[in-house]
Amino acid sequence: MSEEQPSCCAPSRPVVGLGSAPPPAPAATGQHGVEQVALEGGVFAMGDGYGDGNPGDGEVPIHQVRVQPFSIDATSVTNRDFARFAEDSGYRTEAEIYGFSAVFHLAVHADPADLMGPAAGTPWWTGVHGADWRHPGGGRSDLDGLDDHPVVHVSWNDAVAYCSWAGRRLPTEAEWEFASRGGLEGARYPWGDDLVGEDGVWRCNIWQGVFPQSNTEQDGFLTTAPVRTFEPNGYGLWQTVGNVWEWCADWFGPRYYKFSPDEDPRGPSLGASRVMRGGSYLCHDSYCNRYRNAARSSNTPESSMGNAGFRTVAVTAG
Repeated sequence: MSEEQPSCCAPSRPVVGLGSAPPPAPAATGQHGVEQVALEGGVFAMGDGYGDGNPGDGEVPIHQVRVQPFSIDATSVTNRDFARFAEDSGYRTEAEIYGFSAVFHLAVHADPADLMGPAAGTPWWTGVHGADWRHPGGGRSDLDGLDDHPVVHVSWNDAVAYCSWAGRRLPTEAEWEFASRGGLEGARYPWGDDLVGEDGVWRCNIWQGVFPQSNTEQDGFLTTAPVRTFEPNGYGLWQTVGNVWEWCADWFGPRYYKFSPDEDPRGPSLGASRVMRGGSYLCHDSYCNRYRNAARSSNTPESSMGNAGFRTVAVTAG
């Protein structure tokens, strides 16, 4: 990422000496309960047509892409959904195994002894011992009242494990962008080109105020919002931008758009980090203008943070 627009995501999890093998994936025995949106697929212009993107993110060139029919979750996977998976499978997330995760500094609810200090380069993030999906702010926090909020502190590997249990998969980056656009060709956001409605009402959960010191919470939220808080897009998907970043299946490649196929692209064959889409409650145009349909980011597959979750798609089309 360039210095002009640092990553909206937390720094990658340091895993030196801990090993890099992901937790074993559970068998496909679970019941996925998220409402589905069946999309017919089609051709769309993928990429940034406004010059909004950071050059290091690789949002250009715009290129025509065809995706086949697929069925996608109407919302991000919630804490309630993930709890059903964890209880049924006994799965432990990587944050639970490593014993810490990244928490935004204003969202920390932990004993001082659990704080690992600010992250270099992104001091608004701190590693917190005991932070995980059940304790999003650290050991003094819990999920009381958050059943319908998106699950966070899940790594890409954790999301794939959920998919294995549920008989699902993560969307490709192209599927995600096609779905997020909601049928609006070339629009900045799922609802059009204007961030705030004519009535002054915010249409997504992002940062208002001076980042990272003060959030005026004009949209009503400091951190996550319930997954059906704002209006869905034209396809019936809720909150694809803002709220939480969503993991995609693809490896991230900043130059991939220059040679990607025009039929169901699935990303580079190798990489160091996985694609994340949609931005989060921490996005602000002063440092991270990535709450857009075309915006891209990434993190390593074992990393977790308090502003990243996922949604899934059906393994078979339709």
